Amino acid sequence: MIPHQLPQAPMAEKKDSAITFHNHTRIDPYFWMRLTDEQKNAQSPDEQTQKVLDYLNAENAYTDTVMQNTKQLQENLFHEIVGRIKKDDESVPYFSNGYWYYVRYEEGREYPIFCRKKDSLDNPENIFLNVNELAEGHEYYAIGSLTVSLDNKLLAFTEDKVSRRIYSIRFKNLDTGDIIKDEIPNVSAGGAWANDNQTFFYTTKNKVSLLSEKIWRHKLGNDISKDVMVYHEKDPSFYISVTKSKSDKYIIIGESSTLVSDYHILNANHPTGEFKQFTPRGTEHEYSISHFEDKFFIVTNHKAQNFRLMETTEDATDISNWKEVIPHRKDVLLEGIDIFKNHLVLSERKNALNHLRIINQKTKEQHYLEFGEEVYVAGTTTNPEFDTEILRYSYSSMTTPYSTIDYNMNSKTKDVKKVSEVVGGHTPENYHTERQWAHARDGVQVPISIVYKKGTKLDGTAPLLLYAYGSYGATMDPGFSSTRLSLLDRGFVFAIAHIRGGQSMGRQWYEDGKMMKKINTFNDYIDCSKFLIEKKYTSPDHLYAMGGSAGGLLMGAIVNMEPQLYNGVIAAVPFVDVISTMLDETIPLTTNEFDEWGNPKNKEAYDYMLKYSPYDNVKAQEYPNMLITTGLFDSQVQYWEPAKWLAKLRDTKTDNNLLIMHTNMEAGHGGASGRFKRYRETALEYSFMFMLEGITE
Repeated sequence: MIPHQLPQAPMAEKKDSAITFHNHTRIDPYFWMRLTDEQKNAQSPDEQTQKVLDYLNAENAYTDTVMQNTKQLQENLFHEIVGRIKKDDESVPYFSNGYWYYVRYEEGREYPIFCRKKDSLDNPENIFLNVNELAEGHEYYAIGSLTVSLDNKLLAFTEDKVSRRIYSIRFKNLDTGDIIKDEIPNVSAGGAWANDNQTFFYTTKNKVSLLSEKIWRHKLGNDISKDVMVYHEKDPSFYISVTKSKSDKYIIIGESSTLVSDYHILNANHPTGEFKQFTPRGTEHEYSISHFEDKFFIVTNHKAQNFRLMETTEDATDISNWKEVIPHRKDVLLEGIDIFKNHLVLSERKNALNHLRIINQKTKEQHYLEFGEEVYVAGTTTNPEFDTEILRYSYSSMTTPYSTIDYNMNSKTKDVKKVSEVVGGHTPENYHTERQWAHARDGVQVPISIVYKKGTKLDGTAPLLLYAYGSYGATMDPGFSSTRLSLLDRGFVFAIAHIRGGQSMGRQWYEDGKMMKKINTFNDYIDCSKFLIEKKYTSPDHLYAMGGSAGGLLMGAIVNMEPQLYNGVIAAVPFVDVISTMLDETIPLTTNEFDEWGNPKNKEAYDYMLKYSPYDNVKAQEYPNMLITTGLFDSQVQYWEPAKWLAKLRDTKTDNNLLIMHTNMEAGHGGASGRFKRYRETALEYSFMFMLEGITE
């Protein structure tokens, strides 16, 4: 229930800036909110910086005041949510190159402890990285990647202390436990050891755009000024990275844009050699490569919209030499492969569900794993060894916690190694999950995954939270969340709309929700909302919408288009100022995403974006109750997008509904670091909806 007496909301100063493109002028009254990284990190803020920080802090204070009556509820929810998480948890060990690796957590500590045991799990534990010790004294701390040398003696790890995904590489001697003095700043997570156990390849970023740009070779013990650049990506629409093949034979530089993949390979035994291009870069060709014995396997969309599997020999990698192994199928998306000595495992997607297909390489016999539920998520996990008959995969549904399972591909037997524990107990049979299909306005059927507690009345009175993303071909799978139980146990229905722009129904599903078809994404979500209302799962008085990042763009679009459908909206780190961001090539992600959204320097793309860009389409109308979240140091969606959007909404809308924003002043796109801190924000989001529903405990 909304507080009767709302405090005075902050009103941001308006200072019109005119932005003209294609002879069209947009007036941005809040452009002044934008700060550079230098301004945000300065010890002594300048006048503009202080003005922006004061505004963000004023909005935080307003949110705190509006939500004051829920403070105890938020605290209770936080403890309820983290209370379901096992504090002294441990992952299932996996075997790699002579060691069993696992991660464990200790009660009372926020960060992981990385461990290993040599040869046998009965041998003594070696803690090779305790992140709790490294994080001491830091408001934010995150490990990006861990890479162990082939001789098992050296660790390269990347750390981020700011939450902008700008990492530093540090090295550790695993025999002595000593941190080595070599330290390399301004890098991407990841990297690869050559087989001499002394040479490490890494990626640096452009300091302005934060795009990965160059690959370097570092010799341990040398000053980084002597590092050798081995690759420079000059096309700003590409991301780059460097990895090592599962076979340990090749160092692989991968370059990718939205529509194009490219690789350069180098024998890891010869780190000072020249990288060789795998096959010439195409104009529209996405593929991935996996090495085994004397050949490469390639998952490719070359003449295959839903991808097919091909292979080629090591010495003839050009596309002209590729041979088909698994043909293209119109109704099945080939998402990836896992290679073993005697088996090949295909990860496929059909009718918005995962399927794992196992092929015996010798007999050619094949079979699919059976999962036994209508709605679920399953996928291969950590499988670093070739010479094994065991496939490790995970399984979950919206009612069933995640399980880690070892499957014997010969005997077809399953060994459940771990079921994620819900502390306090969880009975899956008390909940119901199902798949429904909404009829979209242009005739397609859009899948919706639904879960609720049995006994919940489906007569239109139940509150329902509808979540979606709908971009980049990313699929929001219907997995388990112990956090979500706090909703379900209070009578909420939870649903995921598998809208176009994702890839649930195959590659065409993605193609039909991007670029000049992006509005299909928003229409699908609205049509799913109407379907759930029509079928009495909920009603407009009790329907809540939620999405983050590009899903926040979705939230911004639907509240402009059909605000009356929703009682409340949660927009997390929302990408809402589409044209301004896509015109600014100094912002991370922009140039890489022209093939996702379009390049507004092209007038056709500009005009199309103008139709849906949330910030540009705010108008004098009633809007739902809204909670917006962001992070000051977000490198993916800059904080000023949601801040400007909020200010424009408050100045323009005609209703008295809640409009609040919480800015995490220490964190970026992923929120707070540590294992539990992030659930403070979850508690705020849930309390926002509970307050609107009149739920007080």
